[in-house]
Amino acid sequence: MSEETQLADTEDLQERLAEVQTLLARHKLVEELTLPHDQEEPDNIPVLDVDQQHLDELRKKLEPMHPADIAYILEALPLDERLIAWALVKAEFEGETLLEVSDAVRESLIESMARNELVAAAETLDADELADLAPDLPRGVIDDVFRRLPLEEREQLRAAMSYPEDSAGSIMDFDLVTVREDVTLEVVLRYLRLFDELPDHTDQLFVVDRNEYLKGVLPLNVLLVNDVEVEVGVLMRTDFIKLEPDDLAEDAAKAFERYDLVSAPVVDRDGKLVGRVTVNEVVDYIREEAEQEQLAQVGLKEEEDIFASVWDSVKNRWAWLAINLVTAFIASRVIGAFEDTIEKLVALAALMPIVAGIGGNSGNQTITMIVRAIAMGQVQPDALRRLLKKELGVASINGLLWGGLLGIAAWWLYNSISLGLVMTAAMTLNLLLAASAGVGIPLLRLKLGADPAIGGSVMITALTDSGGFFIFLGLATLFLK
Repeated sequence: MSEETQLADTEDLQERLAEVQTLLARHKLVEELTLPHDQEEPDNIPVLDVDQQHLDELRKKLEPMHPADIAYILEALPLDERLIAWALVKAEFEGETLLEVSDAVRESLIESMARNELVAAAETLDADELADLAPDLPRGVIDDVFRRLPLEEREQLRAAMSYPEDSAGSIMDFDLVTVREDVTLEVVLRYLRLFDELPDHTDQLFVVDRNEYLKGVLPLNVLLVNDVEVEVGVLMRTDFIKLEPDDLAEDAAKAFERYDLVSAPVVDRDGKLVGRVTVNEVVDYIREEAEQEQLAQVGLKEEEDIFASVWDSVKNRWAWLAINLVTAFIASRVIGAFEDTIEKLVALAALMPIVAGIGGNSGNQTITMIVRAIAMGQVQPDALRRLLKKELGVASINGLLWGGLLGIAAWWLYNSISLGLVMTAAMTLNLLLAASAGVGIPLLRLKLGADPAIGGSVMITALTDSGGFFIFLGLATLFLK
């Protein structure tokens, strides 16, 4: 990364985005004003000079920016403007920028690049970074890059690509510093001075033997405050957190959070050091998981480019919308089954959305808490009975409290104590239904090996709508004459 690369805070980044959008708008206007091709060439020259001036200015805006900031700007641009800006990004930043953008935007950028451009961009990345990008690259590009890598990096890339996507190995970094336990701190310090810079997030050195088996760790703060004549083996720590490549990335993230880690070694089953996990990779993993969970809760298959084509967006959203259509139809048939009751007491039509809406809200609160607890490893499938008992208690209190208030309001508005009692009972029963579903749906999906977050919000809403209508109108039919 160039030393001139600048980081931007949120406000500054918004200003840069606005400047880029302004330059792109001017560029587009100049293109629209360009004379037809059948005009004489000299007449076009002033217009083209102005156009090139805008592009040069845009290039200068992008040149000093950090790849993460460039990625932010690219994601905020429509496809045609995005490709113009992408063509002006410095070649040495293309690989890192591809890693920073969302999957959907990355796909659009890769499609616009020639094979030799993709190879050049990929060659700027470390083996662990290249492994992250590899699934999105054409097979031929990966083959070309693989052949050009030094033997050691080739083996690292092969290893990184062999680990499952949700494993600690998939977020592992191979760039680390190792020392021997039988050397003095003075030797270690001389060795470190040979580096142009230490690998990012180096808070400790890894102590290994001649066969690369991990013996301990030497924190930098310990290295710096002790006598240079002391040997590493005397000061190294043997009680440290270590991971294995097959450990779940989720478990690694929990360890970093629990123990405030900056880095942690990764060893194979025999104890041989193979890499490390750093806090920046853990933060990226947590962010990506949170984004995927948010999308899954509303039934989206994947992160969507906001400027994607209509057809791509339709394909991403249609499945759960189809399910919603079916559940909405069921809810409408539930209402249709009680048409006679509604005709006799029009107040039911005004009150029944309240029962369904409160039930849906309560159910979403419950399912959000359960899914979060599952993600944190605090809930197992066998906890169903205990959690259900607790959530049913919460639902009962809320139902009687808020249902009672709504019942009083219905009594006051429509001068019917029976309607007020039906409202209270319906609200309580629908909240109990919502609590049962909010606990049962994610735990059942977990037990079946499915993602507990996927479609939870959609299913809860469908159940509390149909169930709420049925409960409220059913009680009204029985008790309101």
